[in-house]
Amino acid sequence: MEHSPLAPEQDLARAPTFSRLEHSVDRKDLSRLTQALVAHFVASDPEPPAAIVLDLDHTDDPTHGQQELAFYNHYYKNYYYMPLLIFEGLSGALVTACLRPGTRPPGAENAMILVRLLAALRRHWPRTHILVRGDSHCATPEVIEVLAHRHLIDFVFGLAGNAVLLRHAAPVMQEARCLHQQRTAPAHAHYARPPASSRLYAECAYAATSWAQPWRVILKAEVMAAGDNPRFVVTSLEAPTPQRVYEELYCARGNCENNIKAVKCDLHSDRTSATTFLANAMRVLLSCAAYVRHHALRTQTLHQTALAQAQPSTVLLTLFKVAAQVKQYKDRILLHLPSSCPVKALRHRVTAL
Repeated sequence: MEHSPLAPEQDLARAPTFSRLEHSVDRKDLSRLTQALVAHFVASDPEPPAAIVLDLDHTDDPTHGQQELAFYNHYYKNYYYMPLLIFEGLSGALVTACLRPGTRPPGAENAMILVRLLAALRRHWPRTHILVRGDSHCATPEVIEVLAHRHLIDFVFGLAGNAVLLRHAAPVMQEARCLHQQRTAPAHAHYARPPASSRLYAECAYAATSWAQPWRVILKAEVMAAGDNPRFVVTSLEAPTPQRVYEELYCARGNCENNIKAVKCDLHSDRTSATTFLANAMRVLLSCAAYVRHHALRTQTLHQTALAQAQPSTVLLTLFKVAAQVKQYKDRILLHLPSSCPVKALRHRVTAL
């Protein structure tokens, strides 16, 4: 076995070593690891923040053979896992994550996860306002009931359209169609480019049959060249205007997709090819831990540099996949870089901290 140039007395961990680690964990180990992610997120803020945003999102993770709890997902037309990742929407920090089967996440499962997470956050931040954001699959009665009567907690969820909501939206959609026709009429042909869409916003009180009470529903009545595009959002927020709720609060959750992309594509959380479910769950958490380290490096060490907003793959290619000679002495380690290395100053900053 080869020896590390930085620690000659220790053997390097090879693929079989990592494989044994991944297959040695049990459910209690995984639970402690997810709690450790939450604890690290809390500890990363020296003072309790005034407000945070919790972005919940599930992502598709195709399986590779006969993995445990890999189920057929009709939406994706394949066998999948559907891990849940929760990010802080303002900073992009990862709060926690867990691997789950490939079925559509039930409301009771999301509610259980939120109950535990909110309890952990409240022990440290009792006065922090928490906004929970998610897509339409989060707008279930179980999740809404968990959030509805908690102090300093609000939610903004996408809402799937139905016959009742479409009837409420019909007058506003008609106004949007008229507005779009006026903007695209021949009289306005002197514009260099006609508007791609016309949109109006409205709101109404709506209660699904399974909800305990009505909630504020925001309607985006949009007409595009391809046709009508009505969208709905349900929220417990009362003060912001409908346009602000949709455009500034709900649509901002799109940044969560970029964070998931970093975990999946750059840090390989989709390397879930082990036979057992627990081993695959460990692999997902290892990738999430790597994202936590990347986020700390990017927001602290690389702050106000060209890599302050870089994806993990860019940081790896720029800082770590560089030809260098490593020399270890009794009191120091020297990195000999090429004289023409373009990131020499940046590497010096990283290694000096």
